[in-house]
Amino acid sequence: MITVTTTAAQKIKRALEKRGQGIGIRVGVRTTGCSGLAYVLEYVDNSNSAEDITIIDNGVTIVVSRRHEPYLQNMIIDYVRNGLNEGFEFTNPNERDRCGCGESFRV
Repeated sequence: MITVTTTAAQKIKRALEKRGQGIGIRVGVRTTGCSGLAYVLEYVDNSNSAEDITIIDNGVTIVVSRRHEPYLQNMIIDYVRNGLNEGFEFTNPNERDRCGCGESFRV
């Protein structure tokens, strides 16, 4: 369902080690911006909810709410560096378009 590149997996693992706790990250969407939705990443300390789907890819645990799963199917999470900027990049085949600033998208 969600694929994590090697580079993104390494970055997530280092962040969890530095934090000193957590089983992985939660990926979701929230309503915001020009186009309607934005991606949300947050640490997960435990996930026992029947509402959650747990995915393990490249040694990283990804937790997704069943409500957000239709928006995130077949998405790839990468970590990229462009000049002085770096961060997570989401390649989502479900996106119909993005706003001009790249902060939000529409499915």
